[in-house]
Amino acid sequence: MPKRVLQGVVVSDKQSKTVVVKVERRFTHPLFQKTVRRTKHYHAHDENGAFKVGDTVFIEETAPISKLKRWRVVQDDANA
Repeated sequence: MPKRVLQGVVVSDKQSKTVVVKVERRFTHPLFQKTVRRTKHYHAHDENGAFKVGDTVFIEETAPISKLKRWRVVQDDANA
């Protein structure tokens, strides 16, 4: 099964080797047919601590690393 890859923005880099990434999804409301935005925060593994608040990054699904971390940072948007 392929791993999911999501794009988001780093909102916190205070933890060691971890960044919190905000991912926004847009969808049409089933009844009102209006575009709705929903955001969710993911804890992602950042081994080198290379990413700072405001960076746009790609995160990839992985095996559990800790209690909250099930994602790892693949690359930033500038290197894509």
